[in-house]
Order: sequence, then structure tokens, then C-alpha cells
Amino acid sequence: MGDPIWLKSYEEGVPHSLNYPDKTIAQIVDEIAAKMPNHKALIFYQKEITYGELKLYTDLLAAALARDGVKKDDRVALMSPNTPQYVITYLAVQKIGAILVQVNPMYVERELLHILNDSGAKVIVAMRNLYPRIKAVQNQTNLEKIILFDFSPYDVPDDAVDFEAYVKSAAGYPVEYPPIDYLNDPAVLQYTGGTTGIAKGATLTHRNILANPMQVTAWMTSCEFGKEVVLGVLPFFHSYGMSVAMNFSLINAGTLILLPRFEINEVMNTIKTYRPTVFPGVPTMYIAINNYPNAGSYGIDSIKECISGSAPLPVEVALKFEELTGGHLVEGYGLSEASPVTHCNPLGGKRKVGSIGLPFPDTEAKIVDPENYERELPIGEIGELAVKGPQVMKGYWNMPEETARVLKDGWLYTGDIARMDEDGYFYIVDRKKDMIIASGYNIYPREVEEVLFEHPKIKEAVVVGVPDEYRGETVKAFVVLKEGETATAEEIIAFCKERLAAYKVPKKVEFREELPKTAVGKILRRQLREEELRK
Repeated sequence: MGDPIWLKSYEEGVPHSLNYPDKTIAQIVDEIAAKMPNHKALIFYQKEITYGELKLYTDLLAAALARDGVKKDDRVALMSPNTPQYVITYLAVQKIGAILVQVNPMYVERELLHILNDSGAKVIVAMRNLYPRIKAVQNQTNLEKIILFDFSPYDVPDDAVDFEAYVKSAAGYPVEYPPIDYLNDPAVLQYTGGTTGIAKGATLTHRNILANPMQVTAWMTSCEFGKEVVLGVLPFFHSYGMSVAMNFSLINAGTLILLPRFEINEVMNTIKTYRPTVFPGVPTMYIAINNYPNAGSYGIDSIKECISGSAPLPVEVALKFEELTGGHLVEGYGLSEASPVTHCNPLGGKRKVGSIGLPFPDTEAKIVDPENYERELPIGEIGELAVKGPQVMKGYWNMPEETARVLKDGWLYTGDIARMDEDGYFYIVDRKKDMIIASGYNIYPREVEEVLFEHPKIKEAVVVGVPDEYRGETVKAFVVLKEGETATAEEIIAFCKERLAAYKVPKKVEFREELPKTAVGKILRRQLREEELRK
């Protein structure tokens, strides 16, 4: 076999392969702390934490957990937005060889109960406002300890401990860190499936969670060790924010700005104050900045490199954002099972409209027949995307059958329908389950959405299949207009008719103030589809 065809499309300076050290991210942070103890690691509102301080807090929390019987491979749950306590807990759990369980702070009791029981977590670290939800399910779980934190004084419940007091209580406690098998030991359980049904714990090893930010670093040829300022507004409890914002910053001795949520005024003022150089995000974030009054006066020209994921990036959005910042904004692709990024468009090289780009260094990708995984399809043909690389998970936690279904000989079968062109660029044609079938025609929502985004009045749009007595399914568009604009359904439909085959044109258009989204800003198609089914 010759070299994969995509390597010839790599930007100059991007290596084809990397050397991954036998280290945890926590060990790398310790090395940075030894060399650059006063370098800023985290900025949280006005509070700054240096690498030296980060190591100190991490060691203390690791010691407290070890003292209280948390051993190698025990599970520790973390339920928090982006805060210093999040980063400290993430690193401390690695040091003692325990496994971090990511819990979305927006989960309701039913979802929380499933994750705590599926993972068997003994300890949870959480923001104080989440305590009632944890308490409500605790007696149905293995939880032995609840560690809470907040940013203003509060009454600590009798059956919980305060994070700060807990960390201080371990001062002077001697702790021995266990040996780690970097390739095989689980580091993180990343629950996935909020959009697919029952949540499954993707088991990410220490190698997985280090390889992915290293691949991102190699891709960003402009990245300078110790010089980057990263805007951390993507939630770290999602694999994308964890790898491309938090871990990318930590392994590169970056300064990570922590923002617990995307609130546009706060984001713009933060950019103005701290001048970030790297800003991983999702399309809705870049759209908000593009539409912000006088965006150019907020110092956004500090931003050099942005990778957009989680949803298709409309061409118009990328072009306008690059014009405003002078930086690069490119679309990538990933999934929780791959820590998550597997593909990205070159930041400085050739990018292709509508493409997710090229496989990362050390990442293989192929298109296979969805009905027969043994059959690899030729260039240009549409099939299921499979990926393989050092970032691909070990499997699903305690789900051998599910694991065997998606992982075969190291290949992860993504469930996404894609094609590869003659230069090795990949295109997601659609999620298997998002495909709309109307009168026997296959309609891929992305094609219709790209057209809607070209309409000058449309800010956001999503297309779903809705039941239709005659066609089986028909196309419905949900649209958010730009501020101050008005439009009719007829106008939107006429616009699409000029640009799409008749069977792809939305038959119905509904205007909304906003679209339902996940914590990461991914539009919840399923929710819109379910609303339609209930009608």
C-alpha cells in the first residue's frame, strides 16, 4: 500500500506522524509547572492561576481523594461548567489513576442516575447549585462522597464537603501515585448518545486524550509553546471542549480563559481584555460574533486559529469571520468515540467548501458499504465513514455488544454517511438517521441548509423530515431571522426553488425566535422532529 492520498494535500509543516510520549496530561502539566511556575495557566473572570498553583491544588486534591480510599480505576464523577475546580479535578483524578466520569451539568435526575449507575462512580465533584439533583438520586447509586464548590459563601450540607476545605485538609498527606499503562488504562468516561437514545460511556485512555490535542497542535503550524491564549467557552464536559480547548492549552503551556457559558456580551468583552489567539467553537458562536454590532472594535484581530465542529459550518459564516478577525476558521469533524477530532480542513492550506477536511496525522479513514463493512468503496462513492487512530476509544464502558458493533480491528464505524474526493478530502453527506426520504428520494438536510444560509435574512436554519401522507416524509425548515428582518414562508420557499431540485425544497417553513440546542450549540434536530411527530 502506498501513502494515503490525503497526505499530499497536507499543509506544509504538518507532520504525517507524531511521537506520543508515555505520559498523562497531568504529568505534562507538572513538567510545565517545574519549568514555568509563574506562567498563567487559567484565567477565570478576574482570578488568575499559575502553572505552579495549578500543580499545588491538583496534588492536594489527589492526596485528599487517595487518603479517602479512591484507588486506581475507581470512578470519580465531575459535574461542572468550565471553572478552575473543573480543571483541578480533571488532573487530580488522573494522578491517582482513577477514571473521570464526565457529567453534563444540564442533565436532569433521570439522566444523572443513569450515568452514576452505569459508571459506578463513588465520588462526585459538583457546583453547589447541582446538589439538590445529586441528593435526589444518591440513595439509588454507589455515591459515597459529594464535594461541592461555589464562588460565594454558602452553607455546606451535612452530607457533603466543601471543595476548598477538602483540598486544604490534605496538606502534608503523603501520596504515592500508581503506575499507569498509558495505552490501555481508561482516563475518561465520555458519555455519548444524548442524540441517539441511551447514553453510552466511551472509554477514553490516557493515550487517547493526549494524542488528540497533540494532533490539533501539529495541525496548527502557527502554534507556539507557552505563547497561546485559548478561549475556553466550549464546555469541557463535552469531548470537543475537553480536547481542543482545555487539553490543547494545558499541553502547550497555554493560558486558558474559562467561560462557563457562551453569552455574547461577556465573550466580546473577554476577547477585548485577554486577546485570545485560539478559539475553538461551533457555528452558532461564530454567527453571533459576525452579527455583533461593531465586532471589529473588540480586539478580535488577536484570534489566529479557530476550528469549528459539532455542526456543518456554512461557507458564508467562515468567510465573514475571517474577514473580521484576519485569522483562520476551518471546519473539522469528530465524535466522542474518537476523543473527538479525526478530520480537519488545513488552517493555512487548501480548504474545500462543505468538506470536513483531511484525516489528522496517524489517522486512517475509509468509506465502506453500510450494509457490508468488508467492502471498501472507491473515491467519490457515498458510504459509511470508518476511522482508525491513536485517538479512537477503547470501547463503550461495560457494553461489549455495542463495542463489537462499532469497533472492528481498531476501526471505528461512525454511523455517518460520507464520501472522499480525489485529493483525500472527506465530506459528511449526513448522519445515517437524519436522512429524509420523500417519495423514494434520499434528501440530505445539509444540502438544503446550505441554501437557506445563503438567504440574506436568515441567521440560523435547520431542516428535518416530517411525516407526509403522500410522500412518506416531507422537508420542513425551521428558521431564525437576523435581527430586524421579516420574511414569509413563500419567500423562503421561492428562494429554495431557484437553488434546489424540486423534491429537496422545503414544503413548510416555521419561523422561530431560537432553535433548541445542546450545551455545545449543536442544533437538536431530534427534538424538532419529535415535536412534529406529536402534532
